[in-house]
Amino acid sequence: MKAKWRILVVGAMLLVLMQPVMAADVEGTAKQEIILGCMIAVAIAGIASAIGLALAGSSAVAVTAEKPELFGKLLVLQVLPMTQSVYGLLTAILLMMGAGLLGGAAKVDFAAQPWIGTAAIWIGAVVGLTGISAINQGMVASASIASVGRNPEVAARGIIFTVMPETIAIFGLLVAILLMTGLGLL
Repeated sequence: MKAKWRILVVGAMLLVLMQPVMAADVEGTAKQEIILGCMIAVAIAGIASAIGLALAGSSAVAVTAEKPELFGKLLVLQVLPMTQSVYGLLTAILLMMGAGLLGGAAKVDFAAQPWIGTAAIWIGAVVGLTGISAINQGMVASASIASVGRNPEVAARGIIFTVMPETIAIFGLLVAILLMTGLGLL
């Protein structure tokens, strides 16, 4: 629980402290804000995924020490919390593409829509914050791994239980994609 609060506090600090100073260069400011949105999506989801992976990985190592033949089943359960970081990465790539930061022209006119950069910060926050579900997913994966260690027949059920917390992150990614589409970034 403390880790979740730390992530939320760091995310809030980033939103407040790293907000670019408004400049005469509207396009440059908007692009800086888009970069901040990318950072928020990747950093928060990535930190949460790392915590989830550690929770599940420590259980997987313990079970594998006793039953090395279960490695394949345990690996699947252990890597599931990583997907939230993939959602953060995908969001960042889509935001950068829409802003023209990966080559090509920007899909929006920053002079006519200077608020697009701020919207990108909130899009990054949606994906980053829903990506915190990776921590809970790691907890469920850890319990599933322990169960598979006792009874390998429950591996498929453990995967189903472990995938359920990820639904929250999928909703966040879907909202982000819909917002980017509605704002003309995609």
